[in-house]
Amino acid sequence: MSDSVDDVSTVDDATRRARYWPIPVLRAVPAAVVALVITFSSNHAAGYGLLLFGGYAVVEGIVLAAGSRRLDGDGRARRSTLAQAVIAVLCGIAALVLNGGGLPAFITIVVAFAVLTGALELTQGLRARGRSPFARDWTTVGGLTLLLAIAFLVTPPDYSKQLGGIDEAQGTLDAPIILVGLLGAYLAVTAVFHVIAGLSHKWGTAAPAAAPDGAPHA
Repeated sequence: MSDSVDDVSTVDDATRRARYWPIPVLRAVPAAVVALVITFSSNHAAGYGLLLFGGYAVVEGIVLAAGSRRLDGDGRARRSTLAQAVIAVLCGIAALVLNGGGLPAFITIVVAFAVLTGALELTQGLRARGRSPFARDWTTVGGLTLLLAIAFLVTPPDYSKQLGGIDEAQGTLDAPIILVGLLGAYLAVTAVFHVIAGLSHKWGTAAPAAAPDGAPHA
């Protein structure tokens, strides 16, 4: 009896994975693009960071909204994902509209996004443990997003250090440079994780063959 229940659970997980796996991969796209732009750009001003974050957050919200529709049979996860989508889009729009607000606006908007969406996704993953094949993904990404908020909060906004010394580097390392760099690092890590998670779910969609009576083979 338990073997039959386990097989049904395996088939159900495979069906959910097959329906949902493109969402993590799609979430990786805007994160990877913005991470690459930050990496290869010499402009790490707060206003530029707001523009990049705004574009990322709006696309992330759209993908999450689409993903919420693919979480069949899990109303709580659907509502949580949709709430994350709304928050992401609102924060993205705020970042684009307030891109002239400088460092205070950059910190406030990114921290608000990270705290709210991170807490929702982490809670969503913890609640789904043992019930959803995506629980670990949500828990990991939620934790990483909350770490982004912590990193922004502990970075002194007035930090400034003149470069030089034995490496003879020129310029100034200040809070905007550090924070935009942290955003890029967060997006790079989550992009890689989303791709790995999405492809892992795709490769895990094979389900046991069904018997003529509809029950899976043991």
